[in-house]
Amino acid sequence: MTITLRPGTTVMFTGDSITDSQRLESEDGLGFGYPLRVAGEWGFRHPDRPVTWLNTAIAGHKVRDLEPRWQADVLDARPDVVSILVGVNDMGWHTLDPKGYVIPVEEFEAGYDRLLAPLSEAGTELILIEPFLLPIHGVVEAGAGVALIGEEERREWRADLNPKIKAVRELADKYGAHLLPADSMFAELAATSGPEYWAEDGVHPTPAGHAALAAAWLRLVA
Repeated sequence: MTITLRPGTTVMFTGDSITDSQRLESEDGLGFGYPLRVAGEWGFRHPDRPVTWLNTAIAGHKVRDLEPRWQADVLDARPDVVSILVGVNDMGWHTLDPKGYVIPVEEFEAGYDRLLAPLSEAGTELILIEPFLLPIHGVVEAGAGVALIGEEERREWRADLNPKIKAVRELADKYGAHLLPADSMFAELAATSGPEYWAEDGVHPTPAGHAALAAAWLRLVA
């Protein structure tokens, strides 16, 4: 089943930097990433069904950062559809922030559940996008140069991320949400084109990576 976007539907994207994509620097507030590509492609395909597209993602945010702003930034807008991509900062916080710690999957899942519950009660359609990590090679700078991430860190991150991806899948099932399996999608794409083609640092998509996310997202709506 797909989500039907009727004329006048309000769709909200939210999460971290992958969704933020410098939205505050763009005239339409959508940024340069997959939300903009989704909105553009939908408008091209369906000029007879205008949709209001919103983006309230903030770079660096984790589930625990979304919670205090959830009412004002999401619930008060009364969106018909909410699309969430969060988790990569929950995975890497302990590496990138001296005050960070390894966030247990139980804490991640409980916080995420609290975000979804009021939306479900309001009858909002939900799209949950798996957090993802591509198996790039070499060492890259992360967190504006505060940390160097190499093979060892990525192995550690992957071990931490897998249970959180499982939690997102279980929450999607619990709330009847549409799941966009981004981690498995990018793993499949990386097997043929190389991971750096889709995300040079393993986390933030290239233009091609954003296009892949947008195409997958659009397959969930009609």
